[in-house]
Amino acid sequence: MATEWRNWAGDQVSRPAHVLSPATADEVAAAVKDAGRDGLRVRMAGAGHSFTGAAVTDGLLLRPDRLTGIVAITGDSVTVRAGTRLHALSGLLAAHGLALENLGDIDVQTVAGAISTGTHGTGLAYGGLATQVTGLELVLADGSVVQADADLVAAAAVGLGAYGVITAVTLRCVPAFALRAEETAAKLGDLLDRWDTLPAEADHVEFYWWPHTDDCQLKRNTRVPLAEVAPLPRWKAVLDDELVANALFGAVCRAGVRVPALVPPANRLATRLLGSRTYTDRSWKVFAHRRRVRFHETEWALPRALLPDVLRELDATIRRRGWRISFPVEVRVAAGDDRWLSTAYGRETAYLAAHRYVREPWADYLGAVGEIVRSVAGTGARPHWGKLHPLAAAELAPRYPRFADAVALRARLDPDGRFANSYLDRVLGRVPL
Repeated sequence: MATEWRNWAGDQVSRPAHVLSPATADEVAAAVKDAGRDGLRVRMAGAGHSFTGAAVTDGLLLRPDRLTGIVAITGDSVTVRAGTRLHALSGLLAAHGLALENLGDIDVQTVAGAISTGTHGTGLAYGGLATQVTGLELVLADGSVVQADADLVAAAAVGLGAYGVITAVTLRCVPAFALRAEETAAKLGDLLDRWDTLPAEADHVEFYWWPHTDDCQLKRNTRVPLAEVAPLPRWKAVLDDELVANALFGAVCRAGVRVPALVPPANRLATRLLGSRTYTDRSWKVFAHRRRVRFHETEWALPRALLPDVLRELDATIRRRGWRISFPVEVRVAAGDDRWLSTAYGRETAYLAAHRYVREPWADYLGAVGEIVRSVAGTGARPHWGKLHPLAAAELAPRYPRFADAVALRARLDPDGRFANSYLDRVLGRVPL
């Protein structure tokens, strides 16, 4: 009986012919060679936090549970094995007085999975996790172990595992720092009116808008020295982050499935329950939060200036369609970068992420979010590679100036499609071309 693998949301299912957990690049190389001999495709699955079928295969599924830990530290350059979880890496770096420059709001992903799908945080002067990558060790389709050259780093750092199996990642880190977190209630209209200047009000700015209301939770995190650390009392952290943000929110979502009319009043209470707070803690403890309530998600990147138009139209659409949306809409920003398939390639970028509770139908709402973003931003709308979207290669190509280069490099390195699967066939095209 084949082993079954599922993603975090539970709906992407893989039943591979074989599952292996290699501990070294040489063991990965041997597995890839054996798969080639047996005519099997190969995928590496990380933590399963992609909402797409990026890791699904009926061939050989590699699990990186033993491919973990720091390989080397030289100054601020850290090489880490691909399966290391981001939260574990942050703890290891802290022991050496280092930190990742920026993180997303979830840190359970593996390093390789997070960069490969374009995981990002927020901050007008800061790029996604892949912008911190300075080197990659990969196993190619022929089983060779290589250190990536500049073009391969630019392509494979956000490459969906299409170029080879990443076995180690070299990251440019920074001296450990703290973040002063200021979380306050705000009004959507005010935030959109001052959108031109809002992202520069702190080093890392984001907000959550609760549908059916004008209410938002605004988060502004400012980088400060470690000496200023003043974390929340333990009881307050447990109350806010576990009891309110997870346990109570989960109960509200479950109740909303049974009685949708409860959702709007619950959303109106949300910012009052969350309240305002200010605290200072190590960067990685502020950037990331535990998410215990499961959901489906779409996320779109667009030119920063267009974000208000999208949110206003989304608000109007939710009202018009009569949906009851219990999850807030998340808004973040990022600096432009030079990774070929990065959603922030070549421009300052705004991100809009919409979620639907995992027990609710999601296709209509999340599909409408994508349609609105594309109607406003045109080919400037780029979907997150690890989140739900309908676009195929022909529609994605005009959105990325280096798309043709990325596809050509993939065809050269993996001409037989050893690392392909249905999702990659859709978003990058079939191999051989």
